[in-house]
Amino acid sequence: MTALLHKLVSDNFMTRMYTGAMEAGVKHIFFPVQDEALKDSPSARAVQERHDAWAADIPKDDDALWHWLAGLDDASRMALLAHCVSYGVNALYERPNPHSAGGVSQHTLDMRLAQADRLTRATGLDIVEAGWRPTFGNYLSRVTKPRILEAVREGAGERAAELIDHLKKGDMAKEAARLLADSGWLPEPLRLAGVDGDPASDAGGGEEAEGSELPDFLSTDDDSESPADGEDDERHLVAAE
Repeated sequence: MTALLHKLVSDNFMTRMYTGAMEAGVKHIFFPVQDEALKDSPSARAVQERHDAWAADIPKDDDALWHWLAGLDDASRMALLAHCVSYGVNALYERPNPHSAGGVSQHTLDMRLAQADRLTRATGLDIVEAGWRPTFGNYLSRVTKPRILEAVREGAGERAAELIDHLKKGDMAKEAARLLADSGWLPEPLRLAGVDGDPASDAGGGEEAEGSELPDFLSTDDDSESPADGEDDERHLVAAE
């Protein structure tokens, strides 16, 4: 355990290149595209604060690091291991590409997401409680108008969806973010699959959201969806942490 931690901590916290005996590592997973606000989200800040707290205690000298790790209690060693390994968790949805060796197969994607669901249950992760909300940048501006309306219908109720169904896509996405802010609604890729493999049915209460009246300047806007808006939204979906 000490040797493994020494390697992972060196990879995650040291600027020098590791040239030791332990051939082990964690492949860090990054979003190919992400909302600018993601780095300031509650979960991202929590990860950075945890990293900074460990960094303040970790010795920089190689030998000193080994002895420091060997002296940690079991709970601290496991917490540090979990932190280092967490950077390699991949729960990203990708469009399956059966025609290219560079893409991910449907089987691989299914296994990835099933294991991500299992890990979510094992850790008791609640994405809504962790601070995720559907916003203009992280979801609503990246999907089609019908999908925006579907989200509002599920999370805030039919009346709320009717209030915004005449808006241009940009205004619709902004108003949808306001209507869904405290609804607990999640897009399907972020929902925890049911025990039988079906998506969890509780995607939001569907009750009428408070403050579901449109601002006056939006109440008469009308526009049809442009061709670009009709592209498959899964191509643009970013499933955040």
